[in-house]
Amino acid sequence: MARLTTKEVGLIEDNMRQEQLMIQKFNFYAAQTTDPNVKNLCENLRDMHQRHLDILMRHINEAAALQ
Repeated sequence: MARLTTKEVGLIEDNMRQEQLMIQKFNFYAAQTTDPNVKNLCENLRDMHQRHLDILMRHINEAAALQ
Protein backbone atom coordinates (compact mmCIF):
# COMPACT_ATOMS: atom_id res chain seq x y z
CA MET A 1 0.00 0.00 0.00
CA ALA A 2 1.28 3.47 -0.85
CA ARG A 3 1.88 6.03 1.86
CA LEU A 4 -1.09 8.17 2.72
CA THR A 5 -0.94 11.93 2.83
CA THR A 6 -1.96 13.82 5.95
CA LYS A 7 -5.16 14.85 4.18
CA GLU A 8 -5.98 11.24 3.25
CA VAL A 9 -5.41 10.10 6.83
CA GLY A 10 -7.70 12.88 8.04
CA LEU A 11 -10.41 11.87 5.60
CA ILE A 12 -10.16 8.23 6.63
CA GLU A 13 -10.37 9.25 10.29
CA ASP A 14 -13.48 11.33 9.52
CA ASN A 15 -15.03 8.32 7.81
CA MET A 16 -14.13 6.15 10.79
CA ARG A 17 -15.99 8.51 13.10
CA GLN A 18 -19.03 8.37 10.82
CA GLU A 19 -18.94 4.58 10.74
CA GLN A 20 -18.68 4.47 14.54
CA LEU A 21 -21.71 6.73 14.78
CA MET A 22 -23.70 4.51 12.44
CA ILE A 23 -22.73 1.43 14.47
CA GLN A 24 -23.98 3.12 17.64
CA LYS A 25 -27.21 4.26 16.00
CA PHE A 26 -28.13 0.89 14.50
CA ASN A 27 -27.23 -0.86 17.75
CA PHE A 28 -29.56 1.54 19.59
CA TYR A 29 -32.34 1.06 17.02
CA ALA A 30 -32.03 -2.73 17.21
CA ALA A 31 -32.35 -2.58 20.98
CA GLN A 32 -35.41 -0.32 20.82
CA THR A 33 -37.57 -2.16 18.30
CA THR A 34 -39.93 -4.99 19.07
CA ASP A 35 -40.33 -6.01 15.43
CA PRO A 36 -37.98 -8.93 14.72
CA ASN A 37 -37.65 -7.97 11.06
CA VAL A 38 -36.63 -4.41 11.90
CA LYS A 39 -34.28 -5.70 14.60
CA ASN A 40 -32.64 -8.05 12.09
CA LEU A 41 -32.30 -5.25 9.54
CA CYS A 42 -30.71 -2.93 12.10
CA GLU A 43 -28.30 -5.63 13.23
CA ASN A 44 -27.30 -6.37 9.64
CA LEU A 45 -26.71 -2.68 8.96
CA ARG A 46 -24.72 -2.36 12.18
CA ASP A 47 -22.56 -5.32 11.13
CA MET A 48 -22.02 -3.83 7.67
CA HIS A 49 -20.81 -0.56 9.18
CA GLN A 50 -18.55 -2.51 11.54
CA ARG A 51 -16.95 -4.20 8.52
CA HIS A 52 -16.45 -0.79 6.92
CA LEU A 53 -14.83 0.49 10.11
CA ASP A 54 -12.56 -2.56 10.25
CA ILE A 55 -11.41 -1.91 6.66
CA LEU A 56 -10.70 1.75 7.40
CA MET A 57 -8.77 0.81 10.54
CA ARG A 58 -6.71 -1.66 8.56
CA HIS A 59 -5.80 1.08 6.06
CA ILE A 60 -4.76 3.43 8.85
CA ASN A 61 -2.69 0.71 10.52
CA GLU A 62 -0.98 -0.22 7.27
CA ALA A 63 -0.19 3.42 6.56
CA ALA A 64 1.26 3.84 10.06
CA ALA A 65 3.47 0.79 9.58
CA LEU A 66 4.97 2.35 6.43
CA GLN A 67 6.08 5.46 8.22
